[in-house]
Amino acid sequence: MKPAILVIYYSQTGQLKNLLDSILAPIQAQADIDIVAIEPTRKFPFPWTNNAFFDCMPECVLQIPEEINKMHIPEKKYDLVILGYQPWFLSPSIPITSFLESNYAHILKKSNVITVIGSRNMWLNAQEKIKEKLKSFDAHLIGNIVFRDKNPNLTSILTVIRWSFKGKKEAGKFLPEAGISQLDIQDASKFGPIILSNLTETQHLHNHLLHNGSVFLNPALIILEKRGIANFRKFASYIREKGERGNPNRLSRVKLFNRLLLVGVFLLSPISTITAKLSVLFNKKTIEKEVSYFKSIGYKQNAI
Repeated sequence: MKPAILVIYYSQTGQLKNLLDSILAPIQAQADIDIVAIEPTRKFPFPWTNNAFFDCMPECVLQIPEEINKMHIPEKKYDLVILGYQPWFLSPSIPITSFLESNYAHILKKSNVITVIGSRNMWLNAQEKIKEKLKSFDAHLIGNIVFRDKNPNLTSILTVIRWSFKGKKEAGKFLPEAGISQLDIQDASKFGPIILSNLTETQHLHNHLLHNGSVFLNPALIILEKRGIANFRKFASYIREKGERGNPNRLSRVKLFNRLLLVGVFLLSPISTITAKLSVLFNKKTIEKEVSYFKSIGYKQNAI
């Protein structure tokens, strides 16, 4: 009998769906695969408007769910659930949080789960929140695959802004293609056979994935992400004091967050990067332990 695999995902731009399709392509004939998309009842615009994008931050960071459309998940026992998601504001996106807080998420109960992440370069806090939720379902996280934008930090910021607000992913005169490269999307196909061949011995699966480059982690980003999410949490609560997403009463605070974030990204980011690299040098053993942990599938509370 073919192993049964359920894929649950949310992909606003289609990039994550392309990654999942690439992973699954080599094993389509050897597995019984069901793919189910998460669809928010209140759609998110793409390209984004400025206000709509930054107004999502509090609900992302505080993991406040919203209504999703009915999901048609076949009623059967799955050998594996693949959960595909993107971090928004260093946190699980609102659609993923909404699924995990819905009745549909009970399909994860005591299931073997692999997470597939499509991100710019920071995903640690988001994955810790996913781990925490999977633990509440007694689910078994057996693997994690992270795809990232490999362009330099400032370049990737500029390309993702252009893509998010102008809808232009392709390379331009001065900037490369935005997001995860087409070569990396194609190369994702190597993970499908690894997953399929290890479904009977899942305790070894993540090590096989790591050996094939499933997770890359720049140590300095651990420090930068810890700083970033701490500030986001404070601002998220501050904005929520004025109402829920879409409430015009909180727009002034959303705009303030927008301005401060841009100042931080373009003016303070170079300084923060230097101090983070120095911290890595002076705290080498601690950072090495953190890198090992975040690349793993283990979970400890308040790791970030």
